[in-house]
Amino acid sequence: MPLNRRKFLKRSAVTGAGVALTGTAAAPAAGAAEGRGRRGPKRYALTVMGTTDLHGHVFNWDYFKDAEYSDAQGNAQGLARVSTLVDQVRAEKGRQNTLLLDAGDTIQGTPLTYYYAKVDPITAEGGPVHPMAQAMNAIGYDAVALGNHEFNYGIETLRKFEEQCRFPLLGANAVDAKTLKPAFPPYFMKSFRVKDAPPVKVAVLGLTNPGIAIWDKAYVQGKLAFPGLEEQAAKWVPKLRSMGADVVVVSAHSGTSGTSSYGDQLPYVENAAANVARQVPGIDAILVGHAHAEIEELRVVNERTGRTVVLSEPLCYAERLTLFDFDLVFERGRWRVESVKASLRDARTVADDPRITRLLADEHQKVVAYVNQVVGTATATLTTAEARYRDAPIIDLINKVQEDVVRQALAGTPYASLPVLSQASPFSRTSQIPAGEVTIRDLSSLYVYDNTLVAKVMTGAQLRAYLEYSAEYFVRTAAGAPVDVAKLTNANGRPDYNYDYVSGLRYDIDIAQPAGSRIRNLTFGGAPLDDAQEFVLAVNNYRANGGGAFPHVASAKEVWSESTEIRTRIAEWVTAKGVLDPADFASADWRLTREGTPVF
Repeated sequence: MPLNRRKFLKRSAVTGAGVALTGTAAAPAAGAAEGRGRRGPKRYALTVMGTTDLHGHVFNWDYFKDAEYSDAQGNAQGLARVSTLVDQVRAEKGRQNTLLLDAGDTIQGTPLTYYYAKVDPITAEGGPVHPMAQAMNAIGYDAVALGNHEFNYGIETLRKFEEQCRFPLLGANAVDAKTLKPAFPPYFMKSFRVKDAPPVKVAVLGLTNPGIAIWDKAYVQGKLAFPGLEEQAAKWVPKLRSMGADVVVVSAHSGTSGTSSYGDQLPYVENAAANVARQVPGIDAILVGHAHAEIEELRVVNERTGRTVVLSEPLCYAERLTLFDFDLVFERGRWRVESVKASLRDARTVADDPRITRLLADEHQKVVAYVNQVVGTATATLTTAEARYRDAPIIDLINKVQEDVVRQALAGTPYASLPVLSQASPFSRTSQIPAGEVTIRDLSSLYVYDNTLVAKVMTGAQLRAYLEYSAEYFVRTAAGAPVDVAKLTNANGRPDYNYDYVSGLRYDIDIAQPAGSRIRNLTFGGAPLDDAQEFVLAVNNYRANGGGAFPHVASAKEVWSESTEIRTRIAEWVTAKGVLDPADFASADWRLTREGTPVF
């Protein structure tokens, strides 16, 4: 599918230019700039606000629980809350002295965004305007960096969303795979008027995540490429300075840790924001995204200039708003950033902006009705509460559905005779399917990602290595030592979604052993696993494309794939059955042991 570049490349394919705002901000509010006079040089105060990883959260609403969102910390979510915070800051600072940015992952993550991508898609003829575009337009965002989840529904959906936004989607390192020219605006520039002085020019460089090449390979391969953040920042920041930028802010959909979940599959770092600050001169501040962490202020010293770069990452889902407060001084004929400090505003401290809740009330109600559709009846309550350390029937349900779908898809093919296994992860610790009526929201809470299904051929030896890698998720615990389930998992920061069950095999995970030597008593069909035997592994597209850096799976032969979400397949399976009975899917595949003795 050819790229639709109507909003950008028509005017800037040759030059690679970004978006420059025509016209400038109005004169600053009183106190924003001081007259030169005898008391010293002219000064100007600028505030750049930022959000990140909104993931479709407009309302302080949990669609999976059909209730107001709440957590143990009392957090609140949603753009309706952020809108109130933004209004407060604009009133304090003067709207004409502020910018509002986002660092990506906007159009995926809630039933609200799923509904307008798949159920009532924005790409349909005469289709709706995306709720996130409506809300962010109304709040007045100036620019938004592309996140990796922007690509989850394909390029057509992303381009339609881009068309509906009244702000640019920035991605200096999202380039055309053939020409290597920017496929999205790399940057945004805006000038702020200052009385009796030249305007202050602010440039915003947008950087996205190289992992898109792996995670959404099916959509972007051969169309888009995603080089590293460091090299693209090094290319663009000097250009922005040469264009007269007095302030350079980077909006980066990339964390600060310097690590990558995809190992060495790509030559580019996934979480590279601090690297950019250290390696690339000329940056004043970086709005950080992707990691779903809360970093009020991180100061990184640039290795070449010795100057400090200020980084900040507001908490995801619109729970926090970052403020970068810049103080500039006009000296020797130009503006210089004298100081930068970062702080956070908290969404739980304010009420929803009624302007935003009214704007999207109809869309919200449509989605509430959709997720509350009853699709079956459960004979028992199923929960993920212990799924990360006990073989739980609720995860077996995912694997059973995936096995059935793949087995049916391969019928009549040369691979029909191969045994079908399946992988699934305990994504959530709080998902529950209650006994009684089962709704779409119950099933959606079980599978929170929009992953699709892929079939890969793997050998017994490869699966053994796969399981060993997965078992690194557990903290080594000596035989006889006390077991604290709160400390038993997530070794070396491994997230729950990078721990896999594999159905169809039987095995023990001996957590008293060092990582790499934990899989014991591995059998198939009651006999020791034959390392040479071939299997078909039903696997989600994130894992199939290398997400989590599990061994062998990314390079394994792919024999089938589809674009229907696994979540939808689960709903179809339950609807067809009518009754959700663990006897139809629960299986004892694995257990934790210590030197042969079960942990539980």
